[in-house]
Amino acid sequence: EKYAKFVKERIEIEQNYAKQLRNLVKKYCPKRSAKDEEPRFTSCIAFFNILNELNDYAGQREVVAEEMGHRVYGELMRYSHDLKTERKMHLQEGRKAQQYLDMCWKQMDNSKKKFERECREAEKAQQSYERLDNDTNATKADVEKAKQQLNLRTHMADENKNEYAAQLQNFNGEQHKHYYIVIPQIYKQLQEMDERRTIKLSECYKGFADSERKVIPIISKCLEGMILAAKSVDEHRDSQLVIDCFKSGFEPPGDFPFEDYSQNIYRTISDGTISTPKQEGMRIDSKTTVGKAKGKLWLFGKKPKPQSPPLTPTSLYTSSTPNGSQYPIFSIEPVHYCMSDIKTGKPRIPSFRSLKRGGPALEDFSHLPPEQRRKKLQQRIDELNRELQKETDQKDALIKMRDVYEKNPQMGDPSSLQPKLAETMSNMDRLRMEIHKNEAWLSEVEGKVAARTDRRHSSDINHLVTQGRESPEGSYTDDANQEVRGPPQQHAHPNEFDDEFEDDDPLPAIGHCKAIYPFDGHNEGTLAMKEGEILYIIEEDKGDGWTRARRQNGEEGYVPTSYIDVTLEKNSKGAVTYI
Repeated sequence: EKYAKFVKERIEIEQNYAKQLRNLVKKYCPKRSAKDEEPRFTSCIAFFNILNELNDYAGQREVVAEEMGHRVYGELMRYSHDLKTERKMHLQEGRKAQQYLDMCWKQMDNSKKKFERECREAEKAQQSYERLDNDTNATKADVEKAKQQLNLRTHMADENKNEYAAQLQNFNGEQHKHYYIVIPQIYKQLQEMDERRTIKLSECYKGFADSERKVIPIISKCLEGMILAAKSVDEHRDSQLVIDCFKSGFEPPGDFPFEDYSQNIYRTISDGTISTPKQEGMRIDSKTTVGKAKGKLWLFGKKPKPQSPPLTPTSLYTSSTPNGSQYPIFSIEPVHYCMSDIKTGKPRIPSFRSLKRGGPALEDFSHLPPEQRRKKLQQRIDELNRELQKETDQKDALIKMRDVYEKNPQMGDPSSLQPKLAETMSNMDRLRMEIHKNEAWLSEVEGKVAARTDRRHSSDINHLVTQGRESPEGSYTDDANQEVRGPPQQHAHPNEFDDEFEDDDPLPAIGHCKAIYPFDGHNEGTLAMKEGEILYIIEEDKGDGWTRARRQNGEEGYVPTSYIDVTLEKNSKGAVTYI
């Protein structure tokens, strides 16, 4: 019973251990809704495999508890009950043998007492007979009567003597039998019972160990699975997954140009009639430049401060006269753009934290970097194609069912399927429109990536482009709410610098383009165009999706890069890009 209690407590420990292991696995297993969203790193997959192996290990602990319950604890309880019954029976036999021996002793004692009493009576009768026989005054009749009484008592004493002898012999025989046969037999049975109990305990001890040993091969497989999961971790693959997950597709900033501040000196010496414009009112405050970017953290600490466009010779370009002299030409647009950049102060380097956090998701994923946007659009197109295939299969099934109903009217009414068929056709049209729209966005993104690649090679050859200008459409920032989508906005006070730059010349053309699609150009800063119209390119697309163009009549503005076919002049001079 004590060992059975021990086994019971061990079973409870195993059950609680298995339950706690399963709860632990359930706690750290990924939720089904978020499972598909998490990146499948090899370290994460290995951890999930370890959790599965641990869950199997918990199942084996439950098997151990169940085996101990049936094979050990249950058997112990049944055998304990049988032992109690057998022991009770043997004790009852011993009590019966003792009672029988006591009864024989009482019979022998009673016959002994009766024999003793009859002997005393016989002695009294003999004494009375001898007294009367010696008394001369006693009559013959009294003597005869005393003699008869003596003979009677003597006869009864002899009978009691024989009975006492028989009872004594019987008691001695039963006592010998009791102590040499019956009781030893009972003790032998008790001994055999206890030996069987000991053997049963030994078997239960072995069964207790066997219950554990049976699951050791499976537990070993679980542990081997954990080791294999640990070996399957591939740091290079995980690094590649991180790169694929967070690759933005943005181009790194280019080299900063040399800013020659001595041009004003040489220009003043060569032509003293031309004076440089006043720049006191246009001095840039470094505190204003960082603007909203102040306090935002990058992956490697504080993000680099965005460079503000200095009003130096790089912010104006020169034109040559026939005699070889140069004179400065000032542009209103760069000044407006610089002041707009100072006010916005958007950081140009996206952080991984903003990539992870995301923002308010747009339908075309334009809030994402180009590479991530391309992946998201491709995933959506694949999902829409799968849904379209389902709807197509459903339509075919409905048409077949309608044909069956038309051939066999008793099976159903063909007109009852018409609403469902119309709904399916409507869903198919909607899905096709969605696919077409997303494919257009995907083509736009892929066109941008290809255009940026071509521009990068062209820039390496001709050194025409300087990287780092804030895009007119907006840039990817830490805060998704800071994103600006659309053409560049004019300054709040466009007439502020009109007096200084009234006589500036237009920017030189660096190429031409042909409109593939018409563009309305309702937003401020954009340029409307018709399909097939030829425009001059005065500023390239910097990765924001907008190209600055000019009509022959001098009207300028931004047009979508995906709407035009651009041809750049490799030998063009005077292309200006503002940093």
